[in-house]
Amino acid sequence: MSELSFEQMFEESSIKRLRAGEAVTGQVIGVKEDEIILSIAGSKSEGIITRSEFTNEPNVDLTTKVSVGDELEVKVLKVNDGEGMASLSYKRLAADKGLKRLKEAFENKEVLTEKVTQVMEKGLVVEVEGTRVFIPASMVSDTYDKDLSKYAGQEIEFVVTEFNPNGRRSRIIGDRKQLLVAKKAAMQKELFEKIAVGQTVEGVVKNVTDFGAFIDLGGADGLLHISEMSWGRVENPKKVFKVGDKVTALIKDINGEKVALSLKFPETNPWANAAEKYAVGNIVEGKVARMTDFGAFVELEPGVDALLHVSQISREHVEKPSDVLSAGQIITARVVDFNEADRKISLSTKALEAPAEAPVDEDIADVDIEAVAAQEDAE
Repeated sequence: MSELSFEQMFEESSIKRLRAGEAVTGQVIGVKEDEIILSIAGSKSEGIITRSEFTNEPNVDLTTKVSVGDELEVKVLKVNDGEGMASLSYKRLAADKGLKRLKEAFENKEVLTEKVTQVMEKGLVVEVEGTRVFIPASMVSDTYDKDLSKYAGQEIEFVVTEFNPNGRRSRIIGDRKQLLVAKKAAMQKELFEKIAVGQTVEGVVKNVTDFGAFIDLGGADGLLHISEMSWGRVENPKKVFKVGDKVTALIKDINGEKVALSLKFPETNPWANAAEKYAVGNIVEGKVARMTDFGAFVELEPGVDALLHVSQISREHVEKPSDVLSAGQIITARVVDFNEADRKISLSTKALEAPAEAPVDEDIADVDIEAVAAQEDAE
C-alpha cells in the first residue's frame, strides 16, 4: 500500500463524515420525475431524495420543483442506503424547522399568517415551514361558515392554541376565530367612541331581510328598518338593496350595542314645503297607490300620500273606487283639505268636473224665451 501524501491526508481528514439525523447542504446534480440526486457539500458522498421525502404532494413531477445546480438543505436518514448512496429527506428537515417555529409561536402567542393548503369537511389545513396545522371549522370564523371552500389558497391569520406534536395523537391546532372576535371588539369600541345620534355614517349592506337591511359600520351592525328606507313606501327591501351595496345613512338611535339607521334625511323631507305645494285649491297630479272601500290613496310624491274619498271621485255615484280607478293610474285632482300637523291631504276629482246642466223640457225647447219674458214684463 502506497503511503498517502500530506495533501491527501489533509483532504481525507477534512472530509465530513455523514451521520444519520444531521442536517447537511447539497447541490442538485441530477433530477428525475420521482427523485433528486445531491452532491453533499464537504463530503465525497452523494445522496438521493425520493418524491415522498421531498413533498407531501402526491404524484408531483420533481423536475418542475428543482433544477440542476440548486442548493438544498436536507436531513440525513441513512448514511448508506445499500447502494452507496445516502438516503436524504427535504420535507423532514422542513418539518423539524416548522415544529420549532410553531413551538415558539405557541409559547409566545404569536399571530401567524399562512396560506390555506387544504379545505376539509371539518376545517382548514395550513402549513408552517412544511408542518401542517389544523384549524377546526368552529375556529375558522366568528360567524357560521357553511362553505369553507372560499378559503382555499387564501392567506389567513391564526394563533396556535394547542401544540402536541408527539405521540400517536399528535395535534397542532390553530384558531382564527379569537383574532376576529378581538379585532371586532376593538373596532366596536373605537366606533362607539366616535358616533352619535344625528351623525351620518357610511357602511356596507351585510344582510337583507323582509323587515330591513343590516349595515356593517365597521365594528357593529346597524339596522335600517323598512320604514326608514325612504320617505315613501317600500314594499320589499330586497328590491332596494343587495349584499355589498354601499350606504350612507343617518344614525337615528343608539341603544347599547344596537344602532338604528335611517335614510330619511331632514333636508329631503317632502313635507318641508308641502304647505305651499299642496295648499287648498291647488290642482295636483298623482299616482293611485292603493284603494279601499272608502277611497283611494294617491301618491303625490314619495312620502306624500293624499286621500281621494269615494264621494269625491265623481259627481255621479261611485259604489267603490276600484269601479273607476286602477292602481298605478295617474290622476289630476284639486286639494280640498290640507292638515300639516297630521300630514293629511284630501283630494277631489269631482271638483274639476263641470256642473251637470239642468234638463230641458222638449215641449218648450223651441219657445222664444225673449218673447215670453217681454210679455211678462208688459203684464
